[in-house]
Amino acid sequence: MAKPGLQAGDASVRTLRVGEQVRHILSEILQRGDVHDDTLSRHMVSVTEVRMSPDLRHATVFVKPLLGRDEDEVLKALRTNTAYLQREVAHRVKMKYAARLKFLPDESFDEGTRIDALLRAPDVARDLDEHSAD
Repeated sequence: MAKPGLQAGDASVRTLRVGEQVRHILSEILQRGDVHDDTLSRHMVSVTEVRMSPDLRHATVFVKPLLGRDEDEVLKALRTNTAYLQREVAHRVKMKYAARLKFLPDESFDEGTRIDALLRAPDVARDLDEHSAD
C-alpha cells in the first residue's frame, strides 16, 4: 500500500535526500577538479539535479556547463569518467549498493528561457492585458 501523502511516481523523502547528497558530492568533485580530464578541467559544470530510482541503484544526473557551451563535449567527458565518479560516490554515501550514474543534459534552463520569450511576445502580452482588464 502506498504511503499517505505520496502518489504513484512521487519520490520518497529518502530518495530525495540521497539524490541531494549525491548531487553535493558530484558538485564537490567537479569543482575541486578531482577528475583528471582536460575537457572537465576547462569547464565549470553545474550538477542541477540528481533523481534516484526507488531502489537507490540508479541515479540520473542532470548537468549544465556554465554558459551552456560545449555541452556535448562535457557530457562525453562525464560519461567517459563515470566509473571513477561512481566509485567516489560509493565511498562517500553509505548504501548497500553503489548507484549507477547516468548523465543527461539539464534542459530546464532552455525551457524556462523559451517560455519567458513566449510570454514576452507582443501577441501574448496583448492577450494577457485583455484578460486582466476583464
